[in-house]
Amino acid sequence: MKNIRLLKDRLISKTFLALTLLSISTVVLIALGLFYKSMPILNSTSLYNLLFSSEWKPFKEAFGFYSFIVGTLWVTTIAIIIALPLSMLTAIYLSEYAHIRVRKLVLPLIELLSGIPPVLYGVWGVLVIVPLIQDKIAPHFVEFTTGYSVLAGGIVLAIMIFPLIISIVIEVFDNVPQDLRNASLSLGATQWQTTKKVVLRKSIDGIVAAVVLAISRAFGETIAVLMVCGNLAQVPHSLFDSAYPLPALIANNYGEMMSIPMYDSALMFAALLLFVIIFLFNALSRIILYRIEKRNN
Repeated sequence: MKNIRLLKDRLISKTFLALTLLSISTVVLIALGLFYKSMPILNSTSLYNLLFSSEWKPFKEAFGFYSFIVGTLWVTTIAIIIALPLSMLTAIYLSEYAHIRVRKLVLPLIELLSGIPPVLYGVWGVLVIVPLIQDKIAPHFVEFTTGYSVLAGGIVLAIMIFPLIISIVIEVFDNVPQDLRNASLSLGATQWQTTKKVVLRKSIDGIVAAVVLAISRAFGETIAVLMVCGNLAQVPHSLFDSAYPLPALIANNYGEMMSIPMYDSALMFAALLLFVIIFLFNALSRIILYRIEKRNN
């Protein structure tokens, strides 16, 4: 009987190991598949020209991804700049100040935002955000804009990642022991001092993780951004310029114009670029988290 139980335990252990290796290998296989499909364009054009050229003329086999990379970074940066402060303040209020009834009422409404399909955010952005930028905001800064811009994409994307940041940060705050709050308050600290000096400091690694997840989602968001950014292959120089982020490029063109030589490989290279950017960003965030944990310990 004992040998049977040990055999079952080993079998379960090996099964879990196999499933773990399968999940890891899936990521590796995706990367290898994208790299393999990108080989034709990598063999025909130097990597430097692909990354730092803005010339996008598929009929002439000129595939420069610099404008697409910059457009992606613009939209994502604007989204994080808008979303992070608002999300943090909302999470602090709901976790540390709000009455339990207010929290129970507001949290489901915030989580409801994450269940709305991205295409609805895109439609809302076209009907509300784009005209607002064109008629009310942009005239104070530039002579003309259509409203389809990196600012519109950043605003729509910021609203889409609100629920993710807020939910994770509130959960992180809730894991801070109440005894630490009580100790701080008993020493004469105010509620805000306790929040700033105790809760936020103990939660810094979780906050970084929430931001990383939000940025990863922002990098890969497609439909909503595609609908409000203008989709012009140019390097944006202001908030009111149109752009063409990498996810929108892939979604907009894959399956179309595949008769053009190297076009399929170019789109696969765009997907590989997106994969590498997200991978590097996540690796950098893990290094930052490791250093924070090491410093705190």
